Amino acid sequence: MRGSALATLAMDLFAGEPPASLHPTVAMGRWISRGRARRRSTIASAAFVEGLEVVGIGAVLSAGLAFATDRAIAWFPALLAVSIRAAALKPAIAVHALIEAARDVERALRDDDLARARRLLAWHLVSRDTSQLDSSDVAAAAIESLAENLNDAFVAPILAFRAAGLAGAYTFRFVNTADAMLGYRTPELEWFGKVAARSDDLLAFLPARCTAVFIAAAAGLVGACAYGALTVVASDARRPASPNAGWPMAAMAGALDVRLAKHNQYVLNAGARAPRASDIRRARHIVLVAAGLAALAVDFT
Repeated sequence: MRGSALATLAMDLFAGEPPASLHPTVAMGRWISRGRARRRSTIASAAFVEGLEVVGIGAVLSAGLAFATDRAIAWFPALLAVSIRAAALKPAIAVHALIEAARDVERALRDDDLARARRLLAWHLVSRDTSQLDSSDVAAAAIESLAENLNDAFVAPILAFRAAGLAGAYTFRFVNTADAMLGYRTPELEWFGKVAARSDDLLAFLPARCTAVFIAAAAGLVGACAYGALTVVASDARRPASPNAGWPMAAMAGALDVRLAKHNQYVLNAGARAPRASDIRRARHIVLVAAGLAALAVDFT
């Protein structure tokens, strides 16, 4: 499998996403949507079991198909197998899409088009209401999303790949997709989405902390502050309610020396200035370099 992570990252950056009709994550989303539509429970315990069935069966199917693909690739000559495996792994990661989404928000802010920036932020990067955010809030949310999704969109799946091949990567991708679709504390999803949310927390636990280290290392390579990243991680990583999101977000706040906050929930690097559009560009550079460092670590350890 050595070389596959770097090859996959290169494919992602230069080729982008495969068509929706061929994208495994789209198929995963359809499975999860159908499972949600079939829900019949009216009590918490039954909702939990139904959610367990949707996530458990979907994860097993994803892992099984990916394992079969891995076994088939093993029959090819070594150099050819690296390229084929990288192509098979590519749909499980999405660095290019993440960076481009943040770039679009940055451009809108640079054009002083706050309404467009809010709309693009909500469309591509966050699930919260963006209608009342000012320009600093929008910049902060974009930077937070870049940091958090560096883990979800790249570091976690490639570390899962390193541990368990394509089956590991696609198990994580399914669970993460299920969490994004079901893992909300609403009356409908509180118990139905519980398995998705807790499984994602578990699978992302170690990768999120590795992502913070990769962000700090990348910061040192692009002229940002590696020491600041590690300092803010030590002081603020546990402030968000999520057990994992605070680690890469705190690292990015310290690397850029900006304050990242979500109203009435948390403040990271509280003594720093509010972020600007230019800080989104700096965060994009850090994410790109951090992804390269993560791919190197996977391929050469």
